[in-house]
Amino acid sequence: MRNAESLSREQIREFLESSQPIEFAGCGRNEKYAWVEQVLGAQRYAGLSKGERGVVRTYLEKVTGMSVSQMTRLIRRFLDHGAVRMTPHQRHSFPARYTAEDIARLAEVDRAHERLSGPCTRRILQREYEQFGNEAYERLAKISVSHLYNLRASARYRNQAAVFKPTRPTTIAIGERRKPEPHGRPGFLRVDTVHQGDWDGAKGVYHINAVDAVTQWQVVGCTSKISEAYLLPVLEAVLAQFPFRILGFHADNGSEYINHRVASMLEKLHADFTKSRACRSQDNALVEGKNGAVIRKHIGYGYIAGEHAEAIGKFYARHLNPYLNLHRPCGFATVSLDERGKRRREYKTEDYRTPFEKLKSLELAEQCLRGGLSLAELERESLAVSDTEFARKMNAAKSRLLRECKVQSPFPPPFR
Repeated sequence: MRNAESLSREQIREFLESSQPIEFAGCGRNEKYAWVEQVLGAQRYAGLSKGERGVVRTYLEKVTGMSVSQMTRLIRRFLDHGAVRMTPHQRHSFPARYTAEDIARLAEVDRAHERLSGPCTRRILQREYEQFGNEAYERLAKISVSHLYNLRASARYRNQAAVFKPTRPTTIAIGERRKPEPHGRPGFLRVDTVHQGDWDGAKGVYHINAVDAVTQWQVVGCTSKISEAYLLPVLEAVLAQFPFRILGFHADNGSEYINHRVASMLEKLHADFTKSRACRSQDNALVEGKNGAVIRKHIGYGYIAGEHAEAIGKFYARHLNPYLNLHRPCGFATVSLDERGKRRREYKTEDYRTPFEKLKSLELAEQCLRGGLSLAELERESLAVSDTEFARKMNAAKSRLLRECKVQSPFPPPFR
C-alpha cells in the first residue's frame, strides 16, 4: 500500500469499517516492520489518547495480519527505542577448530588407507605430524577418536569421500549359541550331515548322523537332498529311532538345521535347540568323529546317486543302527584334572561298552525311555544274536546294498 501511513485517523476509521471482510498479509517481515515504524511515526503514536491508539493499533493489525501480542511487542519496541527493527537471533556457537582443509585431508587419508578404524586413523594422523614432520596435520594430530567420527559423519566429508560398506549378514535368532549341558542325562543329541560326493555335476546322497552325548547311542539316516521337503521326514524318522526322549538338539551353523521348520519340530518335542559357538571346534566333535569312524568306514567316499537314499535309509534302520547301539562297543573316557587344572581323558578297559550297556548303567535310565519301551525289551533284542553274528549279517546286507548302488570311485580314472 502506498501512502497508507499518512492517512488521518478519520480516514483510518472509514477504512476499517469498509474493509472489515477483507484480510491482509505482508510480503515479508522486514517490509512489515518498516511499514509499522512509518505508521507509528506519522501518527505520533506516543502523544495519542487511549481511544486513538486503539484505532491505530487495529489498523496496523488489519493491514499486516499480525496478532495482538506481536503488535504489542512492536509498539513497545517503538516507544522504548523509537524504531521497529528485527532483533538478530543470539545463538551461542563454538568456534570451528577443524577447517574445510582438515576435513579434506582426513578424507584423503581415509581413501589412501581404505577407511581404517577411528583409533588406527588417529594414530596415523599423529605419526604424520610427530614422526614425519608434516605441518598440515598439526590440528588433526590432536583430534579425539569420537570427534574423528563426527567429522566423518559431516556433509562436507561425505561429499569428498564416498564410502561403500559391504552387505552385513543377517543375524538368525534360531537356536542358542552354547554348548549343551546334559548333566548325565540321555537325550542330548549332536547332529551333523555327511555328503556322499558329486559326479558329473550331480549331487550324491546325504547321511544324517545323530549321536547322544552321554550314551553315544547313534542313529543314521539318509536323504537325497537337504532341502526342507526332503530333510524333515528323514530327521523325524531318525529322532523316532532313539529309545529315550529327546531333550536337546545341537548342530553346527548349517542352514539345513538352522531354520524355522526344524525349530518348530523341536519345539513340539520340548527339546533345547543349540548351535556351535565360533572358534569352539569341540562343540560338535563327538558326531564329527563318528562321521569318519562309522559312516566313512562302512559306506566309504565314493559317489552314490540320490535315488538310492531310501534303500540306504532302510539298511541303516534294519542293520547298521542296531549293530552300532547293541553290539558295537564305544570308548567312554574317564576325565580327571592334572596338577595344572587341565582335563585329562583316559580310556580304560572297563570303559568300553555298547551304548545300550551305558544306558543301563544310568540311574534314571528306565524313567528316560519313551512310552512303551523298557530296558528288558532292549536287553532281549541285544542278546538275540551274538555281536559277531550280527556284524556278519550287517556286512552281507551292506555288500548287497553297495552293489545295487553302483558306487563310483571318488578318484578320477588314470590317464592313458
